[in-house]
Amino acid sequence: MRVMEPVRLVNHTEPPALHDRAMDNLRYIRETMERATPFTGISGWGEIAIGSTALIASFIAAQQPTFRAWFAVWVAEGLISLLIAGWSMDRKARGVPLALVSGSGRKVVYSLAPPLIAGALLTLVFARAGATEAIPGMWLLLYGTGVITGGMFSVRAVPAMGFCFMLLGAIALFSPAVWANWFMAAGFGGLHVLFGAIIVRKYGG
Repeated sequence: MRVMEPVRLVNHTEPPALHDRAMDNLRYIRETMERATPFTGISGWGEIAIGSTALIASFIAAQQPTFRAWFAVWVAEGLISLLIAGWSMDRKARGVPLALVSGSGRKVVYSLAPPLIAGALLTLVFARAGATEAIPGMWLLLYGTGVITGGMFSVRAVPAMGFCFMLLGAIALFSPAVWANWFMAAGFGGLHVLFGAIIVRKYGG
């Protein structure tokens, strides 16, 4: 009499499970490296372009007869700067290549945004209160704060630039109002050009 051997079931699920675990490990390693790697997507040439347009804006703003006209010039410059920054960072990222939405890139954006939002709200408050002479110093101070916090995830030149903005803004807050446009030119114009050149030289454009 022939003895029937038990049927051995072949486990077909193990190889996919091993594959899934391996992919999870690789994903974890990649995300860890992204978080540890400083964000190098900030374009030095973009910073120079932003500084150059800010110097032009400061000249135009100085010719305006009213605060509202002066304010409009600098708001327009801010929008132009955002467009330049976005375009130049995207261009640099494509050349490296580098993912702008990487872990460090997201941290830069999330750290920079709150001080800028606070600055926009305080601008409305100061304007309604008639304390318009404090707006330029406040802009420089909070922009510098955002650059420092965001720059903690980028190259060393970025937080150093933020510190210079904060220092300039603090001085502007306690200086005569007639000097405000000069402080704006020195900060948004001069500091962007200076540190943009440093980034180009040390970190490749």
